[in-house]
Amino acid sequence: MRSSPRSRLSALLAGAVTVGALLTATATPAQAADTPLRDLGTAKGKVIGTAVTGSKLTGTYGDLAGTQFSSLTPGNAMKWGSVEPTRGTFNWTEADQIVDFAEAHNQQVRGHTLVWHNQNPNWLTNGTWTPAQLSTLLQNHIDTEVGRYKGRIAAWDVVNEPFNEDGTYRPTLWYNGLGVDYIANALRWARAADPDAKLYINDYNVEGVNAKSNALYNLVSSLKQRGVPIDGVGLQAHLILGQVPSSFQQNIQRFADLGLDVAITELDIRMNLPSDAGKLAQQKADYKAVTAACVAVARCVNLTVWGFTDSDSWVESTFPGEGAATPYDANFQPKPAYYGISEALGGTSNPPTGACRATYTVTSQWNTGFTGNVVISCSGAALSSWRATWTFGAGQAVTQAWNAVCTQSGAAVSCANASYNGTVPDGGSVSFGFNGSWSGGNPVPVVTVT
Repeated sequence: MRSSPRSRLSALLAGAVTVGALLTATATPAQAADTPLRDLGTAKGKVIGTAVTGSKLTGTYGDLAGTQFSSLTPGNAMKWGSVEPTRGTFNWTEADQIVDFAEAHNQQVRGHTLVWHNQNPNWLTNGTWTPAQLSTLLQNHIDTEVGRYKGRIAAWDVVNEPFNEDGTYRPTLWYNGLGVDYIANALRWARAADPDAKLYINDYNVEGVNAKSNALYNLVSSLKQRGVPIDGVGLQAHLILGQVPSSFQQNIQRFADLGLDVAITELDIRMNLPSDAGKLAQQKADYKAVTAACVAVARCVNLTVWGFTDSDSWVESTFPGEGAATPYDANFQPKPAYYGISEALGGTSNPPTGACRATYTVTSQWNTGFTGNVVISCSGAALSSWRATWTFGAGQAVTQAWNAVCTQSGAAVSCANASYNGTVPDGGSVSFGFNGSWSGGNPVPVVTVT
């Protein structure tokens, strides 16, 4: 919910914090494209998402997560081992944080995941259960978690990774204890707990037509014929450089032809390290190909990257010697892969050149206040004086500024250079900072520099 302005500008200062100190303190992301991915996706009828870590949703990480994406998936915060580590004792802190952040930034949430063979609590996996007990535990878990977020989650990955590579069912706690109908029952229980959430089965190595994706196709066909509530399939898309399946679009289309939505749920494309220009160019082509396959099928509704920055990726710790799998590098700079996604969505194909741009970050935040930083950088252009302008979207107000002279009228803010920092050379940058107040939401605005 957005709030009305709480206060007006109370101080106009050119102050004591140096430009160099601010740049050292803040990892500043490059302005990636004129139109954020989320807006490009909306124009194509696609939701563009990312998996996130709740504790990182501040500063530059939070800014990019909030401005570039229209959907968030909790990377780990909604898994059973996270929310109920001890039987009957729940921890919803990080999950709540992500849902709250998404709502403040007008984003959807993709719930992940309710039934999986991994990341379950020890009390569950080490227990000895009768089929009736196991069924009750699973139903109670789904009722509790889906019920807690009823009306706030757009889609749930209800069942995750049910198949082996050859298309047989994976032997898990659930399959071994309850048989194949654990899948249908989980979907029924999830529908009862939140009738409005879309329900998915999600798996990896099912991006192309193969034995595993055939098994998934046959399963969801059977579920639909039986009247089991199933709205879509999730294709995880943890891919290897240069190995996007040639049948990707065909595979998406055949699931869509069943009357199901399709989501690319966990996209990353890993390479052997170190990266180089050639590998990054191939990665851009691969990200573009995956995105284009989704764009080409009307019922491919969501494309989610599994972490948007290499500093928040699971790949390097899981696949030694491999990594650099996401659209942003570890310093929050957009990689060629970012522009592969953008181009497939009809946006910018390459990094902008010949322009001066402004990047706004929230460097710290507390109950009613925050500190912001704006970096103005030029490439192929230069400035002898500058003015940065933006419009706050949730009633925020600048209360103190340094290294700029700022004024605010309503939601509109204008900050001009101080007497000593108006020059920005080609290839150079300057920054200014400010303190502000907020209440209810603190979305990052788009800044224009002239």
